Amino acid sequence: MPKWKLHTEFRFDAAHFIEGYDGKCGRMHGHSYRVLMKAESSELNPSEYLDSPDMVCDFRELKWAAKDSEKGGLDHSLLNEKMDCSTTAERIAEFIHKETSKRIPDNIDLTVTVWETEDCWVEYTD
Repeated sequence: MPKWKLHTEFRFDAAHFIEGYDGKCGRMHGHSYRVLMKAESSELNPSEYLDSPDMVCDFRELKWAAKDSEKGGLDHSLLNEKMDCSTTAERIAEFIHKETSKRIPDNIDLTVTVWETEDCWVEYTD
């Protein structure tokens, strides 16, 4: 059976604080987040922008989080105002995964990797 693996990467800048954290991460600070999206499927799909089934999913849908916060993304936002949970790197990756999954076909296996710093990252899949 054929399989396609789509990869795309983007960055966004955002502030956050980890409520209840005993240390400097409990104070508001910012990061330049790097995100790698991997979408894998055994079948191709149409998209909002292409009627024929010729793509795993549209890169636009995978990169929604890179948009400015006033346009529905996470760039230049306070993550604590965007998310209804803790803003740890683990929860940010989970949030991006869940929001992206709403935008793409159900037959896609999605993996989200979020770098909070150059040498600290988390990978989330379900």
